[in-house]
Amino acid sequence: MKNLLLFVLVSLTAMTQAQSKKIKGKNFFELKVYEYKTAAQEAVIDRFLADAYIPYLHSKGIYRIGVFTGRANDTSKVKKLYVLVPYKQLNEIPVINKAMFSDKMVLAKGQEYLNAPSEAPAYDRIVNYLMEGFRLAPALLQTNLSGSVEDKVYELRSYESASEIKYWKKVEMFNEGGEIDIFARLNFNPVFYAEVISGPTTPNLMYMTSFESMKDRDAHWLAFRDDSQWKALSAKKEYEKTVSKNVTLFLKAKPYSEY
Repeated sequence: MKNLLLFVLVSLTAMTQAQSKKIKGKNFFELKVYEYKTAAQEAVIDRFLADAYIPYLHSKGIYRIGVFTGRANDTSKVKKLYVLVPYKQLNEIPVINKAMFSDKMVLAKGQEYLNAPSEAPAYDRIVNYLMEGFRLAPALLQTNLSGSVEDKVYELRSYESASEIKYWKKVEMFNEGGEIDIFARLNFNPVFYAEVISGPTTPNLMYMTSFESMKDRDAHWLAFRDDSQWKALSAKKEYEKTVSKNVTLFLKAKPYSEY
């Protein structure tokens, strides 16, 4: 009986430690989408991010922040700038964001942005997505690109689903199904894969891949479509119609982006 009790206690301890390691290693991302209309607003946002926001995050031990805008000549009335920030724990996000507005360095270097008048705001709106890294790709990934900032392509995809059940099947398709492995084998240089846990278009997942150029991007997707493993995976009945809407954006990194 004593041996059985000891075995149970040891097993429970091992399970608790394993779960603790799993939770500790889990990663979350915040994708902040600035909406604005003018080049002057974009310049104010750029200066704030480069001079105050990113250094502030560095002081909190957060690195590898990505900042992106559209690659094409944007003729739309509302412009967008994307800021990708990684966190170890979900509860860090509101704490770190709130503390920023009492940080002396931020207050000193971010005056133009923080105190922009209502008649000439630094931006029109910020849309936030909170995301959790995929089970089999929980953290930001290191890309291996060597081209110029102007040539590099960052492809952000959002896959929306018609129901939660279909959404979870698509997430499974990436993880246990092996879609992540295919991207890795074909050298898609992924930045992240994530479940959107809060945002304006749920249920959906998001992921970002990167390429040396648009020509390089097109060649990679051609190889993907012709890949035998992908053909076998996409033919499975269980993964049929798991995506109801695919939003694809072609982005370029800002000069101060850490991607």
